[in-house]
Amino acid sequence: MKLYFSRNPNPRLAVAVARHLNAEVAFEFAEPLAPGKAERYRPLNPNLLLPILERPDRSLWEADAIACFLSRRTGSNFWRADDDEPEMIRWISWGKENFIRACDMVHWERGTKLRYGIGSCDEAMVEEGLKAFHKAARLLEAELSGRAWLVGDTVSFADFRMATFLPYNDAARLPVEDYPALRRWSRQLEEIDAWRDPFRGLTAPEMPPLPA
Repeated sequence: MKLYFSRNPNPRLAVAVARHLNAEVAFEFAEPLAPGKAERYRPLNPNLLLPILERPDRSLWEADAIACFLSRRTGSNFWRADDDEPEMIRWISWGKENFIRACDMVHWERGTKLRYGIGSCDEAMVEEGLKAFHKAARLLEAELSGRAWLVGDTVSFADFRMATFLPYNDAARLPVEDYPALRRWSRQLEEIDAWRDPFRGLTAPEMPPLPA
């Protein structure tokens, strides 16, 4: 199997999962949207987006689906398959519509647009994203104040998914430090090698720098 990735948030998440699970996959940096590359990757993902897991039978795309597959393939409960699965899915679903979405809004304006010359930072959108961030962060703060991880006593995919954009906070500058339990949880994730540095040893060009 081969995992096609880039250094962007969702591909990074898939690489972190694969390395955390010690999954038997090869890693290949890819740019499906680069000139002349689309036809190579379209059969693998008609959306031309990463990550993509190429398998002998058929490809699999979307980071959550890849995480589920690799967790099952390695016999891990990282993707909860027991009575905690509904709670994990609850956090994944809520996060993508609330906390993750808010982080994405701010990172898009302060990070992605500037890195790739898409346009200038829209401060009104930043403020909207920050407002959504604080609302979601308050809920997470209350939850994480009484537990180490989002589901059960060990790290799960819910934690990796919720934190998708936090490794890019040098660009987004989200006020994570305002929330002690959220900050502790984020630092706890950074203690996991596969999360802290998923690209170690891989050929993966750095992202364009932010303008000075």
